[in-house]
Amino acid sequence: MERDDQLELYGVVADRLKVAHARVRTLQVPEGVRMALTRKLLVITAAAKHDLADAARRLEWFTADLDEGRYPEDVHADGSP
Repeated sequence: MERDDQLELYGVVADRLKVAHARVRTLQVPEGVRMALTRKLLVITAAAKHDLADAARRLEWFTADLDEGRYPEDVHADGSP
């Protein structure tokens, strides 16, 4: 039973990551901001391999920030402030 729950959570997190990536791609923000958001999503994706519950929480916070329009500070394409 627990394994089924884990697999279901993987599916939910994977679907939400796809949606989050699509949202970031369509945002009208400077390229540096888009890159910073994409890096955050990649960190969440990597975290899902080790701690799925933590990754789900991080993704929830990330999505809430997007919904509220809270983005990283504008950074240059090379990642420098």
